[in-house]
Amino acid sequence: MPRTAAPTLASPVPRAADSDRRRTSASVVLRSVLEHGPVARSTIARLTGLSPASVTEHCARLAGLGLIREEAAPRRSNGVGRPHVPVDLDRERFVVGGVHVAVPYTTVALLDLRGRVVAARQLKHERTDPGRVLARAAEGLAALLADVPGRRPLGVGVAVGGWVDREAGTVVEHELLGWREVPVRELLGARTGLPVQVDGHARALVNGERLFGSARGSRSVLHLFVGNVVDAAFATNDEVHHGPRSGAGAIAHLPVPGGTEPCGCGRTGCLQVELSERTLCRRARSAGVIGSGGPADVVAAAAAGDAVARRLLVERARTTGRAAGLLLDVLNPETVVVTEVGIIHFEECLDALREAAGKRRPAAVLPTSFPDSVLAVAGGSVALDTLFRDPLGVSPEAI
Repeated sequence: MPRTAAPTLASPVPRAADSDRRRTSASVVLRSVLEHGPVARSTIARLTGLSPASVTEHCARLAGLGLIREEAAPRRSNGVGRPHVPVDLDRERFVVGGVHVAVPYTTVALLDLRGRVVAARQLKHERTDPGRVLARAAEGLAALLADVPGRRPLGVGVAVGGWVDREAGTVVEHELLGWREVPVRELLGARTGLPVQVDGHARALVNGERLFGSARGSRSVLHLFVGNVVDAAFATNDEVHHGPRSGAGAIAHLPVPGGTEPCGCGRTGCLQVELSERTLCRRARSAGVIGSGGPADVVAAAAAGDAVARRLLVERARTTGRAAGLLLDVLNPETVVVTEVGIIHFEECLDALREAAGKRRPAAVLPTSFPDSVLAVAGGSVALDTLFRDPLGVSPEAI
């Protein structure tokens, strides 16, 4: 009776596994070029553990897609041996579009492959119905692209506050905009003709920080976003936690001890209403600090020496620090990044936040790496995260 051959390690690997392995290896190579470029292929092999032949193959494929290019001048190692020809990201060929939808306005932007803003503009909302907001965003992106005719768009990333289902490309709920079950990917994709990715802005900024910011290399990162919307995101080992239907990070209704602001949920002292920019500006108006202006006017007043404006910002930073401390207790991240207007501009606010979060904690508590372009980077980072995870998925039409 013939025996059935036992499977061996030399058995063919299924094609799906081959495809996943190629995608993962290409991602590792492109990330290495992002972090170390201009960099020699031999150095990439040493840093990644991939074979020199595999690195050469992936570099050729990524160069064929237009994502990397060779530097013009080769380099010699210690002046001897064959010259190394470093590779780097091609920052001149492609851009990604970024869209960030805030409560008062939408930011549209173009970013290069290193996450640097090429162009950006703000579009104040005439009204907030999603069809009109997204139509104007598409028009704004088209206008920006018209000003850089040598660049080709790879896709569009959209960052929005509230509950965003990344997989479905849908804003499930954004209370302040009045959006519910809005198919953003579908609507904006139809307007632009480009691939569209959608995510919550705190998660988008976690990706921006780990790709291009001060959290690069950190094993675990918490991002806390404080604007009109207050939310959080958490990443470990390069993976952002989304939860079922991307519901993770909803902290708007965490109770603030001693909070006095009434919330639309029926309670008093929820984190979002205590910290929102609307509340900050209302308190500043009541104190005579500003007229009809916004958060930037409060910052300007504080910078000009207004003690009340400075106190309002420090108090807000301290409350933000207490919220960060609670999240630190639960998640214990290596790095905490906070996007909040006071700590961006004033060391006193950052000190207050760190003190309230707990100075003896081992976590590094940092302000955003993108103080002048945080909303533009948020939108673009959604698209760039997708690119660096799957560079072989670049649309052939873009090449």
